[in-house]
Amino acid sequence: MESAGLFPQFPAASLPARPTPAPAPPPRAAETTRIITDPISGRSYCKGRLLGKGGFARCYEMTDLSSNKTYAVKVIPHSRVAKPHQREKITNEIELHRDLHHKHIVKFSHYFEDSESIYIFLEHCSRKVSAAVASLSKDHLNSCSRLEPALPSCHISELTISRVVLHGTGHSISCLAFLDRLLMSLAHIWKARHTLLEPEVRYYLKQIISGLKYLHLKGILHRDLKLGNFFINENMELKVGDFGLAACQDVSDQKKKTICGTPNYLAPEVLLRQGHGPESDVWSLGCVMYTLLCGNPPFETSDLKETYRCIKQVEYTLPVFLSLPAKHLIAGILRRNPQDRFTLEEILDHEFFKGYTPEKLPPSSCVMTPELSPPNPAKTLFAKVTKTLFGKKKPKAKKGSSEDRDDISKLVTGLMKTSICRQMSYKTVEGNEAMPVSCRSASSSPVETVVEETSHKSVSPSVRGTMASSCEVFEDCITASAIIESAVRLLRTCLSSMPPAEKNPASLARHEHFVWVSKWVDYSNKYGFGYQLSNRSIGVLFNNGTHMTLSPNRRTVHYNPTNSKHLVFSVSAIPEQLQGQMSVLRYFASYMEQHLMKGGDLPSIDDLGQPALLLLQWVKTDQALLMLFSSGTLQVNFYNDHTKVIISKPDHSCLVTYINRDRNSYTYKLCSIQELGCSPELHHRLRYILKLLQEWAEA
Repeated sequence: MESAGLFPQFPAASLPARPTPAPAPPPRAAETTRIITDPISGRSYCKGRLLGKGGFARCYEMTDLSSNKTYAVKVIPHSRVAKPHQREKITNEIELHRDLHHKHIVKFSHYFEDSESIYIFLEHCSRKVSAAVASLSKDHLNSCSRLEPALPSCHISELTISRVVLHGTGHSISCLAFLDRLLMSLAHIWKARHTLLEPEVRYYLKQIISGLKYLHLKGILHRDLKLGNFFINENMELKVGDFGLAACQDVSDQKKKTICGTPNYLAPEVLLRQGHGPESDVWSLGCVMYTLLCGNPPFETSDLKETYRCIKQVEYTLPVFLSLPAKHLIAGILRRNPQDRFTLEEILDHEFFKGYTPEKLPPSSCVMTPELSPPNPAKTLFAKVTKTLFGKKKPKAKKGSSEDRDDISKLVTGLMKTSICRQMSYKTVEGNEAMPVSCRSASSSPVETVVEETSHKSVSPSVRGTMASSCEVFEDCITASAIIESAVRLLRTCLSSMPPAEKNPASLARHEHFVWVSKWVDYSNKYGFGYQLSNRSIGVLFNNGTHMTLSPNRRTVHYNPTNSKHLVFSVSAIPEQLQGQMSVLRYFASYMEQHLMKGGDLPSIDDLGQPALLLLQWVKTDQALLMLFSSGTLQVNFYNDHTKVIISKPDHSCLVTYINRDRNSYTYKLCSIQELGCSPELHHRLRYILKLLQEWAEA
């Protein structure tokens, strides 16, 4: 049963003016109130966790004590809407939202007010997701605040739950630390993933357009379309929400000329005060599409005035890695003249939407790249063969022969590997993403791409090359799981028995052949993860699971199609099948040498005789990057202070090398740390590494 609360003109949703607002209760008292009662219906609700907050409202999870139904409830203190125009905006939001009934619109339930606040009850879009999604930073979300004169923002703008522990970026790693009923929006998914695959973007855009067409048919302009206002429910269905800035389109064709919305998504005509029409919502939709595909809004700069200038001039860059249909569609939406923009119907009819769109996305796609495949008659057979050969275990499970793998590769043409230690994990490649790098047009060179995208990205499909050549098999192929198990055992023993200390043991001379990562570039949204070792060799772990290294003298290339196959080529004799990957490797080398600073004072050592090291796996958390190498070396780079911890076993003893904030390096025996203790600074980092490895091993 819906309740009108204290609003006398329900269903007109008119809020009476309150010339003498009730004084605001003390913040502590307000926060401790757990039971909220509707003074008209008598229904009581238990106030749960804070879901988010904006300038004048907070959103709480509330449960109806009589039905146990859960809502997302906007709580607006009377003191924050004391002025008539402020209450009018709340009235407008209620009046517009309560009459909306659509699959892809957040459902309005009811509202009431008591002596302290106004309560707007909405559909609770939530789902169980990995804690990785909770890494949405307060600083980032605050930078997305809305702009409206004389009125603070009123949207769910920050999470108030635990921070992320671990999420897989780059390889197939299980989600950890599940949180029950977490409010989920596309902003959270974008923060965890940074870029989405084109099939995912089609999946979400179709639902947004469905909801937006409904709004426009009802004569309603949303005026604040952005990632944070698209909520995802337990069935991975998208709902358009937050109608705090929504307005009815004037029947006299007089457009709303208030500048409101989120800066990065404002249309040129809105900034120029020419009015806000349906075409302005379409512009915002184009910005959303660009952001999901490219990792950042099209007009984003560090200066708001410069952002506005770029919007007015429609000055933005289309990354070269985008497919041609995606580029064409974005260009057709982001046009200066509103009348020249594609309509919603034209967008749905565009070539971009002819590509594969999944019927439903897996929940894991909230934090990691999903394995998507169009309907394929070979899919079932492939799954059976994979299960027979490899079982359900981690890389330690028994492995099939190279002939078996070749047969399965032929069976699932078009599916791609994602990790060098997970040989049978495949992804679909479509459109121009399926073209080898060397086959791209001149305007889509990998050089252009990497220049634009060298920040932290999530995995995107890449091209797999099959080498029909003799290979050298390493008898003792070390795996990432073996390195992790060994490191966990050693660190646990050390940390559990070491005495308290204020300083580190005496530093040792470094091992003669000590090698570490001095520079790195994460471009896994398209190609892979690149790094430079201290011996000046350059390596890339490609998204298809293959590994390529350029020797320090730049004359030799080591290529590993798997972690147990090693081929060596002269730079002048690279097989045609590998030319695309070679061009990416060359650019990574050029970029890191010219643009990235060395991460510490460890000396560079020429080491031309040893086989190239393999980067087996890497993973990023909200605090650090962890890399595992075939030598057994484990390196962890901490983002905030640029400190690094390298654990290696050059002989029979385990060494810990610590590079501090000043980029000075010190090496210690782990047994010395266990016996004498270490500084709190190093102790804290070792404990973090142990926790991270334990969670990774259990994933």
